[in-house]
Amino acid sequence: MQELSDILSSLGAWIWFIVGCGLLMLELVVPGVHFLWFGLAAILFGTIMVLMSGLAPEYAAMLDWPYQLIIYAALSTAIVFQVRRYSIGMPSSEDGSTLNARSAQYVGRTVVVTVPLVNGRGKVRIGDTQWIAKGADAPVGARVKVVGFDGPVLLVEPA
Repeated sequence: MQELSDILSSLGAWIWFIVGCGLLMLELVVPGVHFLWFGLAAILFGTIMVLMSGLAPEYAAMLDWPYQLIIYAALSTAIVFQVRRYSIGMPSSEDGSTLNARSAQYVGRTVVVTVPLVNGRGKVRIGDTQWIAKGADAPVGARVKVVGFDGPVLLVEPA
């Protein structure tokens, strides 16, 4: 055990860079974002230790491994809670996403009838594409508003 302590002491602050890089590499293998913040905390703590040993070597020498582990744990916890606090307010990309529901993207748009709506069915033009539409009868060229969808069929009403 004393040999391990001597090896770790000989590496000094650089051990934190090694631990941080190891955690960042582990992040590449493990799905999710679990080790990223701990790896960044280790690299940040290693930077602080290098700066401390350059500016105030007597304080850096006083920090034994147990104290360094406590400071690292506190720094990691603070970073995780800060990231969590920041990310809670960010909107999720899954909320109200219309990426895979193309019909939903057109709700609220006013479009032009290209095939007359007769008996509640016809076609409307959106961009360079014609969509099947359901709604009140309307002649070619009439403007209608998309109010909903039923799969690939747009539900329209007079604009």
